[in-house]
Amino acid sequence: MKVKKIAIVSLSKGILGEDFVSHEVKLGEERIKNLGINLCYMPNALKGLEYLENHPEKRAEDLINAFSDPTIDMILCSIGGDDTYRLLPYLFENDELKKVINPKIFLGFSDSTINHFMLNKLGVKTFYGQSFLSDVCELSSTMLPYTEYYFKELLTTGKIEKIEPSPVWYDSRSDFSSNAIGTITSSHQNEGFVLLQGSPTFSGKILGGCIDTIYDIFDNTRYKNSPILCERYKLFPSIEEWKGKILLLESSEEKASPEKYRTMIKTLKDLGIFKVISALLIGQPMDRTYESEYIQILKDVIDDESLPIVTNINVGHSLPRCIIPFGVMSHIDVDKQVIEFEY
Repeated sequence: MKVKKIAIVSLSKGILGEDFVSHEVKLGEERIKNLGINLCYMPNALKGLEYLENHPEKRAEDLINAFSDPTIDMILCSIGGDDTYRLLPYLFENDELKKVINPKIFLGFSDSTINHFMLNKLGVKTFYGQSFLSDVCELSSTMLPYTEYYFKELLTTGKIEKIEPSPVWYDSRSDFSSNAIGTITSSHQNEGFVLLQGSPTFSGKILGGCIDTIYDIFDNTRYKNSPILCERYKLFPSIEEWKGKILLLESSEEKASPEKYRTMIKTLKDLGIFKVISALLIGQPMDRTYESEYIQILKDVIDDESLPIVTNINVGHSLPRCIIPFGVMSHIDVDKQVIEFEY
């Protein structure tokens, strides 16, 4: 399926509507236009930080309308954030989202992990790993080549056939001003997929996302009612549903301390997930901060050498970013350095 029309939604932060990112948005709009694809913003996507913080029902309304519109082929998240869980009542209380759901491409990452779990509840296959502002609006002269390759593949075929490692990784950008247009951050040689333990070949359907966001489903430190709402609407899949799946975890720009990372991994262990999944994929941390500490924590806390763990996946908050399909059978071969998908 070739994408003809993309709709941008702001399901978490409303940063897309702020003047200080207008130069980035213009770059993204021009790139989509040059691909011959129509771009539209859902009615509330550009209403800014304050309005969207105060009106989660309007964010939910945009998602419902995007799925309802038959002319829209792809729903692209503007960026992540930290409170997408607040959409739950407006999407699930009276099956609002279920009534309009139909197969479309949905792409986002970070706090959009919550949206992926929402759609997973309704049986929708989604795509994880990129967003409009973070990737299409990249300030260098073009999108990052590795990122662009997977974005274009998704637009032209409606799927991702396989993922191979990026030959390089980039430092995260600190300057997002208009002065940074045309610049690129430093790049470093990348080692490829790294087998931490277990078999180098395994298969299963992938599901997961940003570990910081997943942790907030169970922890009320950031938002007191987050665990309450997530439990009320059964957002997180049951242990039975995790059986045989491959869990993807990547970490956010907050660069959690090793102590917090240990707590987050232990929370998942206490749920029993590591006893039922077939394998674990770990995204490369942003700027590779605490990478060695995170790896040791995974080994120590999971404490099961038979569970395959593959690290250094170029997805999520690291640069560049691939796109990982959720809900389709995947076959991983670390020796061949490839993840292939079966549709």
